[in-house]
Amino acid sequence: MEQFPIFLNLKNFPCAVVGGGDVAFRKASALIKAQAELTIISPEICAELQELIEAHKITLIKQDYQAELIEDMRLVVAATDNETVNEAIYQYCEANKILINTVDSPKYCRYTTPSIVDRSPILIAISSAGMSPVLARRIRATIESSLPQALGEIAQYAGSLRERVKQQFKTIEQRRMFWENFFSSSIVSRFRQLKAEQKEDIVDGLIKGEKEQGEVWLVGAGPGDEELLTIKALQKMQLADVIVYDRLISQKTLDLARKDAEFICVGKQKNYHLKQQEEINDMLVRLAQEGKKVCRLKGGDPFIFGRGGEELETLVEQQIPFQVIPAVTAAAGCASYAGIPLTHRDYARKVVFVTGQNSKAGDHPDWQALVRPYQTLVVYMGLTRAELIKDELIKHGMDENTPVAIVEKGTTPEQKVYTGILNELPALTRDNPIGSPALLIIGDVVKLAGKLNWFNPEQLEEGATTFNTYIKP
Repeated sequence: MEQFPIFLNLKNFPCAVVGGGDVAFRKASALIKAQAELTIISPEICAELQELIEAHKITLIKQDYQAELIEDMRLVVAATDNETVNEAIYQYCEANKILINTVDSPKYCRYTTPSIVDRSPILIAISSAGMSPVLARRIRATIESSLPQALGEIAQYAGSLRERVKQQFKTIEQRRMFWENFFSSSIVSRFRQLKAEQKEDIVDGLIKGEKEQGEVWLVGAGPGDEELLTIKALQKMQLADVIVYDRLISQKTLDLARKDAEFICVGKQKNYHLKQQEEINDMLVRLAQEGKKVCRLKGGDPFIFGRGGEELETLVEQQIPFQVIPAVTAAAGCASYAGIPLTHRDYARKVVFVTGQNSKAGDHPDWQALVRPYQTLVVYMGLTRAELIKDELIKHGMDENTPVAIVEKGTTPEQKVYTGILNELPALTRDNPIGSPALLIIGDVVKLAGKLNWFNPEQLEEGATTFNTYIKP
């Protein structure tokens, strides 16, 4: 271990930043946040630093560095662009036992500044001993994504309970068990949603040893690319006791979940269901009633043709607490990765999502409403109904030469985009080995697919049917 990690109390601690540029501004901002007694030394300062000085009444010495200016300091940051000056500051600080950090010069540092995850009073510091600050920042970003924003508030609330818990439980082991249960409770997962009296009820129950009811998190996994997961989705996946997931959830996405969670596949595909919808609903209720935190992981967005609403209705009936974490829906994700803007000033002023499957709302969509000028139509689960979709849209007035695209396994490395015209949509599905999931996009915006295809542009030369194959310029 090259460096000893330590958290330093800088309140009323005389500190100086030598320098007046952007780097000095960043260093000064961090020191002010830590309540340091700060002095800035520089003949010139940037506008941001000037605003910081005025806002926090920081001492400014507007002149070149001289050793006597830092003789009373206990911590100094050298942030000039003059290596000779930086070395002189370092030598003086070493001789006078002052903590010194020289920006981007590990050899002139007695301490280095870590990358910080700040959930005050919880702080996490990541250091590379000055060898690779960018790597430290990347590690910080990974940690940031797994920690709830309310973590600091949770820590403060826990702190307010310490004396009460100490009085209630006489042994260290009893207290430890209480805190284990506390930090596994819904106080952590729903802290900002709960009212003060609800938190108090949960704490009372934990003190009495009562088992808390579980909850369900309806989480959208996005269209396929695991990097499109939201930060909140990752947090829920890493906190859940049980992951109940659909067939289309990739293994790479599942690998991001809590390693010791129970994984239950309830995958559904056309004409083959591991679990009927009613069974899934009942399972979610049962698992929550057992006190488990359940992540119901669904492809795309759970509220867009994902039956998320149906599952939540059952939870409401059984008074099971739940949260919904939305996601990038397939239409937005697949279209973006295919280089097809769903709206465009020249081609489409609105976009309509429709399912190709029957529903309780009616056997067929309102075809006339789907045939409108300057409109993009996105059809989910419509591949097997290509013939019907083509016939009905043309019958209700859509031009048979309207551009269409089929995006197969969108946003994944296996993505393929097939483009053509509406009249040849059935042939497009028959003549190409298109697998599930696949999305239909119908409208003039498809004309841009060849020009804006950024994700896998080489595909146009490798056999996927191109728009220009079917449409004459």
